[in-house]
Amino acid sequence: MPAMSKPSLRELEHHDAFVERHIGPNDAEVAHMLREVGHDSLEAMTEAIVPASIQPSARLDPASSPGLALPGSLTEVEALAKIRAIAQKNDVFRSFIGQGYYGTHTPNVILRNILENPAWYTAYTPYQAEISQGRMEALINFQQMCADLTGMDIANASLLDEATAAAEAMTLAKRSARSKSNLFYVADDVHPQTLEVVRTRADGLGIELQVGPAAGAADADSFGVLLQYPNTFGRIEDHATLAEAVHARGALLAVASDLLALTLLKAPGEWGADIVVGNSQRFGVPFGFGGPHAGFMACRDAFKRSMPGRLIGVSVDAGGMPAYRLTLQTREQHIRREKATSNICTAQVLLAVMASMYAVYHGPDGLARIGRRVHRQAAILAEALRRAGVQVGGDFFDTLHVTGVDAEQIHTYASHQRINLRKIDATSVGISLDETVTRADLAALAKIFGTSLDGGAIDALDAEVADALPQALLRESKFLQHPVFNTHHSEHELLRYLRALADKDLAMDRTMIPLGSCTMKLNATAEMIPITWPEFANIHPLAPAAQTRGYQELVASLEAMLVEITGYDAVSFQPNSGAQGEYAGLLAIRAWHASRGESHRDICLIPESAHGTNPASAQMCGMKVVVTKCDANGNIDVEDIRAKAAKHSANLAAIMMTYPSTHGVFEEDVVEICEIVHQHGGQVYTDGANMNALVGLAKPGKWGSDVSHLNLHKTFCIPHGGGGPGVGPCAVKSHLAPFLPRGHKDASGAVGMVSAATHGSASILPISWMYIAMMGAPGLRKATQVALLNANYISRRLAPHYRTLYTGRNGLVAHECILDLRPLEKATGVTAEDVAKRLIDFGFHAPTLSFPVAGTLMVEPTESESLHELDRFIDAMIQIRDEIRAIEEGKLDREDNPLKNAPHTADAVAASEWTHAYPRELAAFPLPSLRQQKYWPPVARVDNVHGDKNVFCACIPVDAFKEEAAEA
Repeated sequence: MPAMSKPSLRELEHHDAFVERHIGPNDAEVAHMLREVGHDSLEAMTEAIVPASIQPSARLDPASSPGLALPGSLTEVEALAKIRAIAQKNDVFRSFIGQGYYGTHTPNVILRNILENPAWYTAYTPYQAEISQGRMEALINFQQMCADLTGMDIANASLLDEATAAAEAMTLAKRSARSKSNLFYVADDVHPQTLEVVRTRADGLGIELQVGPAAGAADADSFGVLLQYPNTFGRIEDHATLAEAVHARGALLAVASDLLALTLLKAPGEWGADIVVGNSQRFGVPFGFGGPHAGFMACRDAFKRSMPGRLIGVSVDAGGMPAYRLTLQTREQHIRREKATSNICTAQVLLAVMASMYAVYHGPDGLARIGRRVHRQAAILAEALRRAGVQVGGDFFDTLHVTGVDAEQIHTYASHQRINLRKIDATSVGISLDETVTRADLAALAKIFGTSLDGGAIDALDAEVADALPQALLRESKFLQHPVFNTHHSEHELLRYLRALADKDLAMDRTMIPLGSCTMKLNATAEMIPITWPEFANIHPLAPAAQTRGYQELVASLEAMLVEITGYDAVSFQPNSGAQGEYAGLLAIRAWHASRGESHRDICLIPESAHGTNPASAQMCGMKVVVTKCDANGNIDVEDIRAKAAKHSANLAAIMMTYPSTHGVFEEDVVEICEIVHQHGGQVYTDGANMNALVGLAKPGKWGSDVSHLNLHKTFCIPHGGGGPGVGPCAVKSHLAPFLPRGHKDASGAVGMVSAATHGSASILPISWMYIAMMGAPGLRKATQVALLNANYISRRLAPHYRTLYTGRNGLVAHECILDLRPLEKATGVTAEDVAKRLIDFGFHAPTLSFPVAGTLMVEPTESESLHELDRFIDAMIQIRDEIRAIEEGKLDREDNPLKNAPHTADAVAASEWTHAYPRELAAFPLPSLRQQKYWPPVARVDNVHGDKNVFCACIPVDAFKEEAAEA
């Protein structure tokens, strides 16, 4: 017998590579699927799909990026060791900088069971209400928490951060105020980063901004005013009289506030605020060098239909029971487009869930106790400093404004003690205390100012020193009285509550989420591990540069990776969502035109198939949207582009297009379109939503595009977290690089800040770094090819049952396919929504419903789904088609059938009475495999119309809800 060949060491090492674990189908399965699609190799299939005009220079060059300079890819162990070495270059000091960011203890039960739990972090935005009841309950808790503490009528389910929330408050005031002024007044004691983001937004929208003392707002002819309470220096002021003056002028009052302070202070809604914004970071979410953290907005009920962001409401299901859903979605950009209230398409759901559970765990008494402890520590420290001859301002909650000192000397000495204080000016510093402060911290802080404060002195001062809260502004109203905030205070009870909520939902840990355009792929455990390391999590966003060398290396390394992958020249990581990335890219284009003396260029061409964020972002930059046509095959109509570019040549600013197209195909004319726009003086923005079809195959920056945003929460594996966090870095060619947001506006012409932190949601950038490093250049290319293969496999397997609406070259699709259900609806009355709800009975999250074409399902399987999971989905879709066929043939009733009544709850199937014309077994177990593993939806189909007509957006006990619903 011939001797068996022995594998080489290199082959054995490759077998441990991460690539084989990230990509779902193995080589044998890939070969099987290729035969189904009609090609003998991934390379041959790629050549058949991707236009030759965009392929030159497509392959990734390992020499161009440290993360790609690998023969194959790193193992998980190797990658974790490399990023550990980077993390250790950060130096974690005790930070008392404040300015909107505070130390906090993340309860371990929340850390392990939310932040580190894929049942929470791999979920998607709750557009399919029936399989999102758990996370929506957590979000309605967040809304209740924010509304209660701020004293407002209603709150949304989170915004991106405090600064962008303030910018949204400005635009909400502009839409809603009686005043016709174009002036927005900002108090000069708001947090500096908030002012910068508001300034950027105002500039894009042509709003006049006036900055001055808070008292000056009373005399300003404005449509709105923004105050900080307590202000950025910690001072608490009574603005009730000012609020009356603002209202008398027909303006609205927005207040940026602090949730922990509001456990002790009178709520802004009680002294005249119309809108309250802030950040929930200090409710259990680490610094993370700036994010992600859940911002919030609460407002008066009159403004709920104009409020930006997502809003969770209560409706009823088909059985009349209460059920949560996203409410008033007609406010959102995907419906209103350039008339949208904002371009927001990502919230901070995972972080909002953490903050809400922090409140659930501690309850109102626990939160007030934390707030009181922080304040007592601040009052004691202030008195100790005063007795040592140091000047400290009065009326504060947790922040001391120390004046009359040699600030440089103070900071130098503090640094020697591994302590960061806030740098204000040459003679003053800020000290912000938080729940992590110990007696040892108080002693160390006192020592910096030349005095001692031992345990006995602390107790003595505690007995003598009064609070520093103004008597007239003490909180008297109760908050968080709903049972959910007064039940789960033991770890065991909270653990069970979190498990009960997670069990109601479908996330990636249970099933494929085949959402077209959303790229729901594996978020590998190894990628997630570094984000909780103290070296990444515990760095204040304003820590000195010498302490953040690890973050600097990480950002530079990831930028080099993305530059090589995209073909662009520079990247800004400041945008903390995809829509923010669009906004930053368009601002860069706008600033570039202005630098050339062409500020008049304000026309933005946008194909009618574009994502709704595109026109909304263009509008926010002061651009005028001109819609261009698509042809019968879903492709951009090149002749219409040519005609409209010529018509608006003198004023053309840009085109925004998505590639591959929103219709899921590689269009042949993309290079020609770029040339047309450039000929008429415009810039080309390519939406990066579909980048998962391009990595390693084509580079937008090489075929003529000038700018793209990249969804790190899609292509580069940051998990969607139930609807956020997202990261949307903006990548540009060299001529636009000087105009990227970099953390501050300077003489170079860079646009101002678009989010509160220099590098946005920096603490989750390690996820994408890990993904790219473990995949390596060959692995990234193969991942893209398998993403194309999986989509084409589904399209081909389902072709006898459902028509794929659009195809590209050689009858193939890109990374997603659109299944056209309109003929079936015409024949049977079964809608795409019916199919989406019926898929729940099979344990699947539905594909994207009715976008970009009404009456369709857009399916994107991604590369990380196995052949087994693809076939399971295909089997479900074929069974559903058989049920539709049974309706066509009269075997099932047109109204009383499994699709119209889907999804079926366990209560419905197990009820003693079954009134439907089809058997229970068909309702519950349409395929035999479901008997081994069955997901039961917690509610039946939710009534959307009822929810919009009867808007309930707070924690409402079931009995009270039933009474109010009956009255409505």
